[in-house]
Amino acid sequence: MSQPIRVVLADDHAVVRKGIREFLEAEEDIAVVAEAGDGAEAVALVAGHLPDVAVLDIQMPGVTGIEATRRIRAEHPSVRILVLTAYDDDPYVFALLQAGAHGYLLKTADSSQLVEAVRAVHRGEPALDASITRKMVKELVRARLPGAPSAVEALTERELEVLRLAARGLTNKAIAHSLNLSDRTVQGHLANVYGKLKVGSRTEAVTEGLRQGWIVIE
Repeated sequence: MSQPIRVVLADDHAVVRKGIREFLEAEEDIAVVAEAGDGAEAVALVAGHLPDVAVLDIQMPGVTGIEATRRIRAEHPSVRILVLTAYDDDPYVFALLQAGAHGYLLKTADSSQLVEAVRAVHRGEPALDASITRKMVKELVRARLPGAPSAVEALTERELEVLRLAARGLTNKAIAHSLNLSDRTVQGHLANVYGKLKVGSRTEAVTEGLRQGWIVIE
């Protein structure tokens, strides 16, 4: 028998981790080798165990799932990452896929979908929730609509900073704290970004930023 798929599981709710672990370990070909309660611990456990797959939540104390994904992909590119979250907001989706996540599954998925997603990313295949796939297709279609503008007005350095933090899934309040600005100032910068990009929402702004190459995951 081949070796089981070794998994590191990260979620800040112990009860949720317990349930996910039970679902996964009910399968003979999957073994959870470590559990983390936050993103920093997840990064450390991945470094220590070098699992096949890391299953990460987005909203965790300290280091978020987005930042944890970036670090793991940079330091351990062979580790496959499956995001398991309650959030399907577009900025989260685009930021995580740009950060290198191999799969994105919602917590509304049943146990068989979770198990198959772990197996799929381990095989090197993408594993996306159906709603996430629809979002991606919608954006690809919109990007190719006839008459779509090919050039947009350049953003200031501060506007780019705000947009890049928005792409990482940060709230306006978190962006303000990160840049030592007021919430109102951040709102003003985002309004300027919307105007220059000719978009009407945060999601469209992030999508356009990705398309223009202004948002790049190092």
